Amino acid sequence: METTVNGHRLNVECAGPDDGPPVILMHHGLGAIQSWEEQIPALAAAGYRVIAYDRWGYGGSAARMELSMPYFGEDLADLEALLDLLEIPQATLIGHSDGGTIALYFAAQQPQRVTALVLVAAHIYIEARMGAGINETRAAFEQKERFRRGMERVHGDKGEGVFWNWYHGWTDEANLGWNIQPLLAGIPSPALVVQGLEDEHKTPQHAGDIAGALPRATLWLEPEVGHMLPQDKPEVFNRRVIDFLKQFEVTGLRHTIGGGDV
Repeated sequence: METTVNGHRLNVECAGPDDGPPVILMHHGLGAIQSWEEQIPALAAAGYRVIAYDRWGYGGSAARMELSMPYFGEDLADLEALLDLLEIPQATLIGHSDGGTIALYFAAQQPQRVTALVLVAAHIYIEARMGAGINETRAAFEQKERFRRGMERVHGDKGEGVFWNWYHGWTDEANLGWNIQPLLAGIPSPALVVQGLEDEHKTPQHAGDIAGALPRATLWLEPEVGHMLPQDKPEVFNRRVIDFLKQFEVTGLRHTIGGGDV
């Protein structure tokens, strides 16, 4: 479906039972709803109310001149507006890469609205490997026609703009000192922190720092996979995520925000 929030159009896909525990899927920096094509039916079949959306500027959503990286202010406002529009007071957030960073910001700002977090290769600071990985991605975009066609297939005529908005956002020298690690201590939601050990954009220490800073985190480092774990190992990812989320239904924690261990 299409809806309008904050003056621009968002493309939204919903699946699963309307009365199921709500789960919001937020894609990575070059992705879109299609990035979750293996997760949407699995989560819906497990009984969750699944909402995936193309963030502003991506996929089927309205075009955007630039991204508000790395603070994602407009994206946070859109997430809040979408939850309000769908009358969802509290949800689990599953975010990949940039989507994971947005999930962390939102949980820090509005902890009462976040049941749980699944953070896949999220960023909380910029490290050397991130710069190298971004430049490798730029080389692929400039040199590989298949890459460019993929961007066009997902984002239409916005494909090139999506790429350069993302690239310039993460390589802007003004952002090199960005670090949100201090925010994480104030996030009470249980969190599953996920990263592939071969991630091209960050070291395993990055995921360890996220998990170490969150009060209620479980760290999962998956061997022999890079930045795209949900796409490269969907069955493994889906099973582990659903098992993590089901804990709160069994224990009655699904609607509780507070301290304690996962």
